[in-house]
Amino acid sequence: MIYVLAVFLPPLGLLVNGQPFAAIFNLVLLAISVVLTLLTIFTFPIIMLVPSAHAVISVYMTRENRKHREIVEAIERHGPPPGWRR
Repeated sequence: MIYVLAVFLPPLGLLVNGQPFAAIFNLVLLAISVVLTLLTIFTFPIIMLVPSAHAVISVYMTRENRKHREIVEAIERHGPPPGWRR
């Protein structure tokens, strides 16, 4: 559901995901895209995809970082899995 929100309302999707600075950057990116879209009508689909792509990639990277952090914390708390070698 967060990805749908990130595609259609990129700054809001980033805020819901807990990334306020990325949301502000995305809002600036969205404003620039709207201005460029008004200046050049023919590039609308390409320019308007940039803020959405930024939001989706940012949400994905944050979620992967959280998963990785949870796995590392579990290994630190409970030790490595059986049969794991260094």
